[in-house]
This record gives sequence, C-alpha cells and structure tokens, in this order.
Amino acid sequence: MTARSSVPGLTDIVQAIERIHAVLGDTSLDAFELDWQQQWLVERGVEIISEASRRLADELKARHPEILWQNVAGIGNVLRHNDESIAAPVLWKLVHADRPVLKEVCAEELKIQERSPQA
Repeated sequence: MTARSSVPGLTDIVQAIERIHAVLGDTSLDAFELDWQQQWLVERGVEIISEASRRLADELKARHPEILWQNVAGIGNVLRHNDESIAAPVLWKLVHADRPVLKEVCAEELKIQERSPQA
C-alpha cells in the first residue's frame, strides 16, 4: 500500500498562512479588533490550516513534535462549532505566535516531499 502524499495538505497550509499574512500586513491588534472583515478572513484561513493538518501523514507530524498538531486540528472544530466568534486577541496570538514556526516546518516538508519520487 502506498503512503498518502502530504503535498496537498502542506500546500494548503503554506498558502493559507501566506494569505493570512497578506490580509494582516502590519495591522495592529487594536485595528484588527475593530475590523470584522479581517477577523473573518483570518478565521477562514485558520479553518483551512486546521483541516489540511488532518490530512498530513503521521510520520511527518512525528518528525515535528514542536508543533502541537492536535491543537492545530482542534482549533478548526472550535471555529466551526462555536456560536460566538473567537475573540480577536486569541486569533491574533494564534497567527502571530504560531504561524511562523508552522509555515517554516510545512514549507521545508513540502520541499522534501516534492523532491521525493513517491510524492
């Protein structure tokens, strides 16, 4: 049985992170808290990241214990099933504190997988 490729999931994560960065630019937390459109778009990007993380191979996740993969996957459930929107400061911390490491890991894994003959 051939192992499932993580390329689509990694690509989705990297693209979503890049789009979140493009939406936020150098927006301050104060401005972000007042801009429902930015919050909405960031929430959607986080949902995409969450869903894509579920499609990554367990071996890939095991190579990167510094990423809390269960939390990455779980935030999507919170966003999808919470009647209230997530507080802007929580989203802000999520994308500013966690995004750089996640992007770095996923971009590197994507390069490795794209070079691999089985990707």
